[in-house]
Amino acid sequence: QPSPAETAVLAREAVKQTVEQGGRVLVPTFAIGRSQLLMYLLAGAFKRGTLKPFPIFLDSPMAIKATDIYRSNAELFDEEALAMRASGELSANLRTVQFCQKAKDSLALSRKPGPWMVLAGAGMCTGGRILHHLKNHLSDPTTLLLMVGYQSRGSVGRALADGAKEVRIQGTKVRVAAKTHVLGGLSGHAGQKDLLDWLGTLAPSRPRVILTHGEDGPRGALRECIRKRFGLAAETPAYREAIEF
Repeated sequence: QPSPAETAVLAREAVKQTVEQGGRVLVPTFAIGRSQLLMYLLAGAFKRGTLKPFPIFLDSPMAIKATDIYRSNAELFDEEALAMRASGELSANLRTVQFCQKAKDSLALSRKPGPWMVLAGAGMCTGGRILHHLKNHLSDPTTLLLMVGYQSRGSVGRALADGAKEVRIQGTKVRVAAKTHVLGGLSGHAGQKDLLDWLGTLAPSRPRVILTHGEDGPRGALRECIRKRFGLAAETPAYREAIEF
């Protein structure tokens, strides 16, 4: 299993190869947090010269608003980001980013030749503007689909991450010839160790623990860890199961 750093390098090389071939990079992304982190990582790659600047389209009104909020709260940046902002490098290295505020701006990308990258919602390809980009470009072998977030079971995103050769999007069957790269390690969610450490501060009070998030396999593993470590019987309710308090 490659480390997050190794995964990031592999993703960067996949993007570099696609851009050099004049292809398009489609990134289904979440509007708050993931979109801004990706743009920051791209700015760093442009600054270091590991990627040459290319057009990037932020295709989500919510992500655009969230980006404005990030910009207005620079006092919360870490030291590296503050230094890049103070030197002007952050804005300079993101000069190729364009905002697609209106739907017509998004739709116009279907006619725009590559290379370019689009960051569009929804993150699991369950709706939003990413769908028409997938319909337009998944059948092109020069396209790169960069998956940067968790894909829930049964979603189009999960099927694509698992290597499907054909998917159904908005009632239409779409052939998948694009390359797919899954970039892990960007999640803002706590992992198992962090969750157990957090629960450790509450465990002495013998709380009622209900695990509602995640798939059954990992949820069951976490339940067992909680039982062994704290002696608590965590509940794992099924879909539509009622819980009484």
